[in-house]
Amino acid sequence: MSLPAERGRCAPYGNYICHTFQGGSWADRSPLHDAAFQGRLLSLKTLIAQGFNVNLVTTDRVSALHEACLGGHVACAKVLLENGAQVNAATIDGVTPLFNACCSGSAACVSMLLEFGAKAQLGSHLPSPIHEAVKRGHRECMETLLAHEVDIDQEDPQHGSPLYMACTYQRTECVKKLLELGASVNVGKRLDTPLHAAARKSSVEIVVLLADYGANPKCRNADLKCALDLATPHSKVEQALLLREGPASLAQLCRLCIRRRLGRSCLYTVHRLHLPEPLENFLLYR
Repeated sequence: MSLPAERGRCAPYGNYICHTFQGGSWADRSPLHDAAFQGRLLSLKTLIAQGFNVNLVTTDRVSALHEACLGGHVACAKVLLENGAQVNAATIDGVTPLFNACCSGSAACVSMLLEFGAKAQLGSHLPSPIHEAVKRGHRECMETLLAHEVDIDQEDPQHGSPLYMACTYQRTECVKKLLELGASVNVGKRLDTPLHAAARKSSVEIVVLLADYGANPKCRNADLKCALDLATPHSKVEQALLLREGPASLAQLCRLCIRRRLGRSCLYTVHRLHLPEPLENFLLYR
């Protein structure tokens, strides 16, 4: 039985739902699920000591670990894992505990799951934890995943790259961090770039950010439209894009050239160049 969106704590991710149950009771729901869902650590330990199987699942294959992570209950999740809970267990929709932790915004749960062997990329057809973190603006969860070598430009068939998703949902802080960490500024959803998404959403701050990091305003999507074509007439976004139609300044071209040369290590290697502080700050967009 799939949970109706209005009864879940989290909205659907495409066709996926962050699995949990609220109130009421389902025939296949165990006391272990209840304890994990409510974050009752002592009850959880007692149930495990009484012989409850930590990998007991509902009809939709929702485990107690799924519940604990969706609630951000780190201590409960840890007890379950230490007692053999399957860290990569997936529901019938392919949702993992790691996905649920990103849904709840618990960076502590995300970090712990990764330490216990959680896989952040189980397949392109399954719900993506990093996209869920970005969608909800959980920057710390996103950074934790990226620190564990998750592909920063991972394209989800439905949602595009993490940067594209951040632009689509107007998560400015996530956009800033992704760009800072070296996300490819023009990689979006097929031919649609992050700049297209930002223009479509009238996000002037994000449009300026993308332009500063070298976004190509002339890229055309499947409808042969560039970002300027998607901007609302006479809007601040249109003005910002028009200002960037001409050639970039020499300073900007030099900055982009150096950053491309250093690649994604720019954030960490630029300090080794022993540049004057103003120049170093310029290269790092500070």
